[in-house]
Amino acid sequence: MPLTLDILLTLPFLAAAAVAALPRTLSRGTIAWVAALGPLLGLAALATLTPTVMGGEIVRSVLPWIPSVGLDIALRLDGLAWMFAGLVLGIGALVVMYARYYLSAEDCAPRFFSYLLLFMGAMLGMVLAGNLLLLVVFWELTSISSFLLIGFWTHREDARQGARMALTITGMGGLALLGGALLIGRVVGSFDLDVVLASGDLIRDSALYPAILALVLGGIFTKSAQFPFHFWLPQAMAAPTPVSAYLHSATMVKAGVFLLARLHPALAGTELFFYVVTTIGAITLLVGAWYAIFQHDLKGLLAYSTISHLGLITMLFGLSTPMAVVAGVFHILNHATFKASLFMAAGIIDHECGTRDMRRLGNLRRFLPWTSALAIIASLAMAGIPLLNGFLSKEMFFAEAVELEGVGHFGVFVSIAAGLAGVLGVAYSLRFVHDTFFGHGPRDLDTEPHEPVRWMRIPVAVLVVLCLAVGILPALVVEPALRTAVLGTLGPAAPEFSISIWHGWNLPLAMSIGGVVGGLLLYFGLRRLFALHDAILRSWGKQFFEGKIDALFGMAGRFTERVAAGGIRRSLFWLVVVVLAVGAVPFVPHLGGTAETLQAPTSMPIVGWLVWAVLVAATVGTVVVHGRRLTALIVIGAVGLMVSVAFVLLSAPDLALTQILVEMVTIAMLMMALNYLPKQSKQSRTPFRRWRDASLSIAAGIGVALLAYTMLMTPSQTVAGELLARSLPEAYGANVVNVILVDFRGFDTFGEIVVFAAAALVVHALLRWARLQPDEVIPGPPAQMPIAADLTQLLFPLALTVSIYLFLRGHNAPGGGFIAGLAIAVPMLIKYVLQSARAVEATFGFDYLRGVGIGLLVAIVGGLGSLAFGLPFLTSGHIDLDLPIIGELPIASALVFDIGVYVVVFSGALLILSTMGTVKHRLRAMEGAP
Repeated sequence: MPLTLDILLTLPFLAAAAVAALPRTLSRGTIAWVAALGPLLGLAALATLTPTVMGGEIVRSVLPWIPSVGLDIALRLDGLAWMFAGLVLGIGALVVMYARYYLSAEDCAPRFFSYLLLFMGAMLGMVLAGNLLLLVVFWELTSISSFLLIGFWTHREDARQGARMALTITGMGGLALLGGALLIGRVVGSFDLDVVLASGDLIRDSALYPAILALVLGGIFTKSAQFPFHFWLPQAMAAPTPVSAYLHSATMVKAGVFLLARLHPALAGTELFFYVVTTIGAITLLVGAWYAIFQHDLKGLLAYSTISHLGLITMLFGLSTPMAVVAGVFHILNHATFKASLFMAAGIIDHECGTRDMRRLGNLRRFLPWTSALAIIASLAMAGIPLLNGFLSKEMFFAEAVELEGVGHFGVFVSIAAGLAGVLGVAYSLRFVHDTFFGHGPRDLDTEPHEPVRWMRIPVAVLVVLCLAVGILPALVVEPALRTAVLGTLGPAAPEFSISIWHGWNLPLAMSIGGVVGGLLLYFGLRRLFALHDAILRSWGKQFFEGKIDALFGMAGRFTERVAAGGIRRSLFWLVVVVLAVGAVPFVPHLGGTAETLQAPTSMPIVGWLVWAVLVAATVGTVVVHGRRLTALIVIGAVGLMVSVAFVLLSAPDLALTQILVEMVTIAMLMMALNYLPKQSKQSRTPFRRWRDASLSIAAGIGVALLAYTMLMTPSQTVAGELLARSLPEAYGANVVNVILVDFRGFDTFGEIVVFAAAALVVHALLRWARLQPDEVIPGPPAQMPIAADLTQLLFPLALTVSIYLFLRGHNAPGGGFIAGLAIAVPMLIKYVLQSARAVEATFGFDYLRGVGIGLLVAIVGGLGSLAFGLPFLTSGHIDLDLPIIGELPIASALVFDIGVYVVVFSGALLILSTMGTVKHRLRAMEGAP
C-alpha cells in the first residue's frame, strides 16, 4: 500500500517530464493522450486504495529525509485527502481531454500539458502530505506552477499581469503559512500531521495560538481568494479556459479550504477562530456575489461567483459545528463539479463565438443547443435549484446558519448573510443564463456561432450528469464518499447524517424559495433601474495592488539612482561598506559583542613565505596597474596561481585543482570580455575619492586577513575529525572532500550547481539579443598565433581522457565532477580563443542550453534514487563489481549525482563562452565613480 501511495504522487510528475520531452510537431491528440496517462493511471492507483480508506483506515508512507528537524517525506491518505485526490485526478483528466480541442495550433501543447501536470502533481503532494513542512513545500509549488499556467499566453499583457499578481499574493500567503507551520512545530514538538491533529488542545492553550492562527489563516485566505485578498482571482481569468476550469474552480483555490478542513481539529474550537473565519467568509460570500452580477465577461462572472462560493465554504468551517463541516465538505464537491462545467462551457462559447462579452452574446440556445442545455443545468446547480447538487449543500448551509445558538446578535448577522447570499446567487446565475442564451443577439460577432466537436462537450456533459445524479439520488451517489471525507476531516467527532432531497417544509426550504423569488426580482429589477450592460464595478483591490507595485518600483528606481547609478564601481563601494559594517558589529561592546583573543601563529616554511611574498606583490601590482585592463588581468592571474600553491602547501589537492582550473576558465572568459571594452579604464578624478577608496580597501583587506587568520588558527578538534572518521565506512569514499560534496553536504552542492546553471542562463538570456547576423563577423584572433589553431583538435581528446580520469577517481582520490567538468571545458575554451565561435559550434554541435537542463535532471535523479531504498535524499550506496581484466571495481551511487555536476559545470561554462563568443562587436565603456 505505501508503495502505491508513492506511485500515485510521482505519476503526474513523470507524465509532465514525458510530455515536456515530446516534440511540438506531434499532433495535439497524441500529446494529450500521453498527458492523460498521468491522471488516468493515478485514478487507477487511487482506486486500489479506496477500499482501505472507505473502511476507515489511513494509508501512510514515510521516507526519512532530515529527521533531526522533523522533515520527512511522509505521505498520508485519509478520507479528506482521498476526496481531494479524486477531484484533482478526475477533473484533471477531463480538463486534459477538453484542452486537446481548446488549444489552437499556435499554442505549444507540450509546454501547456507539462505545466498542467506539474500543477496536478503539486496539488496531489499537498493533499497527500503527512508532514506540515512538506505540505508547505507543495503549497508553494502550486503557486509557482499556477503562475506558469496563468501566464501561459506570454504575448498578452493581461496574462502576464494576472500571473504576477497571483504569484505575489499567494506567495506572500505561503510565507505566512510557513511561519505558522514552524510555530505549530515548536508548540507541538513535531511536524508530523498525525501528531499535530491530535494536539489541538495543546495548540489552543498555547500563548502562540493567536500568532499561529493569524499566519495559517493568512495562507488560507490568500490562496482561496478571501476578502480582502480576493481581487487576484478575477485577474487570473486571462489564463486559457482549461486553466480556469481546473485551477480556479476545482483545485488551486480549493487548496485554502482544504487546509482549513485539514487543520480544523487542531485550530477550531475557540471564539477567535469562530468570529474571524465566519466573518471573513461571510464578507467574501456577499462581496463576491454582488460583484458577479455586474460582470460582462462570462469568466469574470464565474470568477466572482467562485469567490462567493469559497466564502460560503469558509463560513461553514468557521461555524465549526459538526454538520457545518459536513456541509462545507459537501459543497466543495458540488462546487467543483458545477463550476468546472460552467468554465468549460464559457470556453466553448469563447472558442466558437470569438468573445465572452455578454453584451455581444444572447440567444445562443438557437446556435449552440447542446452547450446551452448543459450550461443552463450547471447554472441552475450554482443557483441552488432543487434536483441539482447545489440545492442540497445550500439547504444544509441555510440550516446551519439559522440554527446557530449562543452568539447573540452575531447569529442574526449570519442568518441575514445566508439569506442575501441565496438571493444574490440566483441573480448572478440568472444573469449568466439570460444574457447568454436568451434575449436578442448575438451581436457583432466575427464568426458564425456553432457547436464544437462532440468530444469537447463530453467533459462538460460528464460533470453536468454528476450534478443531476447527486441532486436526484444523493444517498446512493455521494453519501458514502462524503462520509469517508468527513471522517478524514473530523475523525472520531464525525456526526451521523443522511442526505435526501426532501426534508419537509422548514425554514431552510423557505429561505431557498425566498432566494429564488428574491433573485428573480433583484435581477429584473436591476435591469429596469440600471443598464446592466453599461454598469461596471471595478475591484478596488486591483488598483490598490498596482498602486503599491508602482510605488515599490519607484522607490527601487530612486534607490538605484542614488546607490548604483555610477556603475559597478559605486555598487561595489556600498557593498564593501555594508560588509565592513556588519562584520564590525560583534566587536561593538554595548551590542554584546566580544572579540576572541587571537592565538600565536605557528612557524611557516620558506616556500610558504615565498608564496606569501608573490601574493602580496601580485596584489599590489594589480592595484598599481588596474587602469590598464589587460595588464591587470595578467597580474591578478598570479594571485589565483599562488592561492592554488597555498592549497597544495596546506595538503588540499582537490581545492588546488579546482582553483587552478577555475582560474584558467575565468581568466580566459575575462579576456574575451575585454575584447568589447576599452583598453584603459577610467580613473578616479579627485584625490579625495582615491584616498577614500584606498582606506576602504585597506580596512576590507585587514578584515579578510583577520577572518582567514582566525580560521587557520581554529583548533583541529572540529567537525573535520567526524567527517574523516565517517567518510570511508558510511559513504564509501577515501576522498573526504568529494564525499562532503556529493554525500554529507550533497544538498548544498545541488544548490550550488543550480546557482551556477542559473548564472549561465542569465548570461545567455542577457546576451542572446546580440547574436550575430549571417553577414556579420566578430573580431577574430591575430593572423599569427603562438599555437596553431589545428592543435586544438588534438587537445580535446587528450583533455577528455584527463577529464574522465579525474571524474572516475574523484571518490577516492583528488578529482570529481566539478573538476572534471572544468577540465573538459579548457580545450573548448582555447578553441574559442584561437578560432571563431561559429567554427567551434560547427565542430562539436553540442546544445549547451539543453545540457544544463539534462545535468540538473541527472543530479535530481541521482539524489532521489536513495529514496527508493528508504534512505534520505542523496544518501550514497555502494557496490563492488568484479569485472574481467579490470578486476574489482568499487562504485558508489553518488557517481550518478556527480555525473549531473559534471554535465552542469561543462555545459554552463561553455554556454557562457558560446554566448560571449557570438555577441556583436560593440565597444562600450560604462564606468563611473561613486
